[in-house]
Amino acid sequence: MRTYRPFCRSAWLVAAAVAAAVLATSPLRAQVAQGDQHATLSEGAKSHPSSDKSGPSTPAILSGATGATEADAAKKGIAGKAIDKVKEVAKSASDIFRRVPCLPPKGVSKTMGSLPHVASKLAAGQPVTIIAFGSSSTQGYGSSAPEFTYPNRLAAQLHRQYPGADIRVVNRGRGGEDAPEMMRRLQTEVIDAHPDLVIWQVGTNAVLRDLDPSETEKMVEDGVARIQTAGADVVLVDPQYSPRVTERAASANKMIRLLNHIAELRHVSIFPRFEVMREWHEKQSIPIDSFVIADGLHMNDWGYACFAQLLGDDIIKSVGQIKLGVNVPADVRTYRPM
Repeated sequence: MRTYRPFCRSAWLVAAAVAAAVLATSPLRAQVAQGDQHATLSEGAKSHPSSDKSGPSTPAILSGATGATEADAAKKGIAGKAIDKVKEVAKSASDIFRRVPCLPPKGVSKTMGSLPHVASKLAAGQPVTIIAFGSSSTQGYGSSAPEFTYPNRLAAQLHRQYPGADIRVVNRGRGGEDAPEMMRRLQTEVIDAHPDLVIWQVGTNAVLRDLDPSETEKMVEDGVARIQTAGADVVLVDPQYSPRVTERAASANKMIRLLNHIAELRHVSIFPRFEVMREWHEKQSIPIDSFVIADGLHMNDWGYACFAQLLGDDIIKSVGQIKLGVNVPADVRTYRPM
């Protein structure tokens, strides 16, 4: 006759709970398709977990349920593997640039002009709201966890630079969209939030969907004007350098020139993502698959991290200029887009 042992049943329940948490946070879980573009993505693309809070709490749940030490828990099969996985994900946030350094484009200054509104508020220690507006690469498709998206990476960098400052970086990315869809939510999801800076990533899906460039230009210019009228700084972000985009080189070139024209016309900044990513590959000899996932379109954790780092450096530099009384016009950019 077998003796009933409450501990065994408890341990199995805990192991099952931990296994569920790991499955929710695993970078290898296939992501549900998002928007028009996501319908065609590779099955190898990485995805977000449902929550970034389940991992760190796992050791506490295990310890509370069994009374065992963390060392003992690590020996209990799947529960130990769960804890190791949580630690591995947490560690990757800090050591990602130790594997591949994030360097500025070789021989090219990153100055993209001043951001007078947001820089003045940061310099004065006032609360700041930054909205990341865009499609799937703003939403973070291809990252292994929410904290590895570019808006969250940017927020972490700014908080390190300005500890104690009240800085909010709000992610308003939605997969598959471009200017037509974004303009329909510009008022409610961007302007009504009273941002100090809007980072608008646009144009990639227009290239992939063969949208009329002249219509895209009209909508983006109108959107920039409305954001400026609301009192916010604007940074436009052009398409990414990735196989799915470069195979449409003529359309990509046209979109990049179009966005630069809008930036010059409206006196706003532009971050030339295409040129920066091309520098990674052609000048820094970084393989494409080191910063683009298997779908040939979206960035991986390292790509998002380096993009956020360079963008954050520009924001920090603009704050320094304001503190020194230097105001570089937004339309004076030393990047050299294609």
